[in-house]
Amino acid sequence: MKVCDLTQFYSPLSGGVKRYVHEKINYIQTAAPRDEHILIIPGAKTEVAAGERSRTYSIRSPLISRASRYRVLLNLQTVGEILERERPDIIESSDPYQVGWKAISSSRALRIPVVAFYHSHFPEAYLRGAEKLLGKRGGNIIMMASEKYVRRLYNQFEATLVPSAPLAGVLEEWGVRNVRQLGLGVNTESFQPNPDDAAATRRSLGIAPGRKLLLYIGRLAREKNTATLFKAFELLALRQPERFQLLVIGDGPQGEQLRRLQTQAGSVTWIQYCTDSLELARFYRAADMFVHPGTQETFGLVALESQACGTPVVGIRGSNLDRIIFHEQESWAAENTPPALAAAIEEFSGKNLKALGAAAASVAAERHAWPRVFERLFCIYREVCANYTQH
Repeated sequence: MKVCDLTQFYSPLSGGVKRYVHEKINYIQTAAPRDEHILIIPGAKTEVAAGERSRTYSIRSPLISRASRYRVLLNLQTVGEILERERPDIIESSDPYQVGWKAISSSRALRIPVVAFYHSHFPEAYLRGAEKLLGKRGGNIIMMASEKYVRRLYNQFEATLVPSAPLAGVLEEWGVRNVRQLGLGVNTESFQPNPDDAAATRRSLGIAPGRKLLLYIGRLAREKNTATLFKAFELLALRQPERFQLLVIGDGPQGEQLRRLQTQAGSVTWIQYCTDSLELARFYRAADMFVHPGTQETFGLVALESQACGTPVVGIRGSNLDRIIFHEQESWAAENTPPALAAAIEEFSGKNLKALGAAAASVAAERHAWPRVFERLFCIYREVCANYTQH
């Protein structure tokens, strides 16, 4: 089977979609010797890179974010030419915008089945905030329009993959008829407990002995709720200035807020990007706890990776994240406010974090190793292809 992933949510500075497609390539190269992989993404220039039974096509595209290095893929004609030349057996689109529509039109022209992966619940993440500008009525109108758009787009795919049961329920309520749940995974070779390297990593970061190291990895953006994390840490630094240190790995629109926090609190370390999985794993293991402020996550890959490394997670209750936390959550914040998150961090820091992390690591490896995820995914691919030939 030749599989083609088509997405514009791909940055050289990493991200969940990039991690997903590269793990799929690795799975094909190591565990699926009869399969091939094609990846089509935006890039700084148009070129192709060939690997073992894989090819990555970059199409020259303009930057839309200098911080995250994301690009908008506008040259849809070249996308169509690549698909016509490669003739994959199935196309997977990770895009709800123009690239998703192109995937559909190309699949019809070439008679190739196409599925979608609904990685981000974009109406909630990006459009719900319109209520602040337009009022509740205006916000409701926008959300109703987005429901109609999602239904119209995703009902044209043979299947729509979603990473969690609650999100599957939302799309089904909106009228999407072809939803299939597929949880994401973790690379258990890279992300695994190894307490021996934690002390050295903490020394390299200049973390004072005895401090609780809090870690956040991800975009610094409104939809990630990082402003709540920054304000919560400001409260912690005021109340207990010698107790906590915050390590942030990532960049985004709220980077200026983080710079102000660094100046005010003085106990904040910022690494703007880290693309190496083994280095990232060392940061996970060095932390005492991972702080996840997000409330709109469709899955929560970083929380899974942290637990796989033996580092427990604290956050805000009531999101899709709850279902991939493999230790107690009684200490988590009950509401999405800086004081509640600060109090949760304080309470959680008093737990036996090593024991919680060790138990969570065992469950994460057992349930979410990438090979298990892709075995199920390829079963869905084969089912879609078999049904498509009967059309």
